[in-house]
Amino acid sequence: MEFHEVVKERYSCKGFGPGKVPAEKLNAILEAGRLAPTAKNLQEQRIYVIQSEEGLAKIDAATPCRYGATTCVVVAFDRNNTFTYPGGKRNSGVEDASIVATHLMLAAASEGVDSCWLNFFDPDKLAEALGLPENEEILMILDLGYAAESTKPLPNHASRKPLSETVAYL
Repeated sequence: MEFHEVVKERYSCKGFGPGKVPAEKLNAILEAGRLAPTAKNLQEQRIYVIQSEEGLAKIDAATPCRYGATTCVVVAFDRNNTFTYPGGKRNSGVEDASIVATHLMLAAASEGVDSCWLNFFDPDKLAEALGLPENEEILMILDLGYAAESTKPLPNHASRKPLSETVAYL
């Protein structure tokens, strides 16, 4: 799919069918995340692919928003391996993990795989349930799979403000 078509047509899938994401498509999606830029190229992202019934049950216990996806990708970052910005108030962890997650999401769309970015969960409780190291912080969960037949974008999907309301030239 051409890039502009990917960003225009991709939507948050809120109803997945039973089909599994083939390994070659999943690997292509994960590779896109691996190639994402990070501050100082620290590559502090940690990606967890969850497909087992036990793992998916942990996702279900953390959020009602798996929507039947057969694969969930948890995107986290290593708090001990981030770039601290001048002034010392912020670091690159959330930003870098967001770039990685966006690459994963857009690569999924390019591969014909539906997705939904999830942030409706307690990241500390999920990290504990998954047994992640204490130095890792979860940013989001990305549901992956194929939309159920009846699933469509939300009615407001194509509604966008004009550039004049969101962009300022200084």
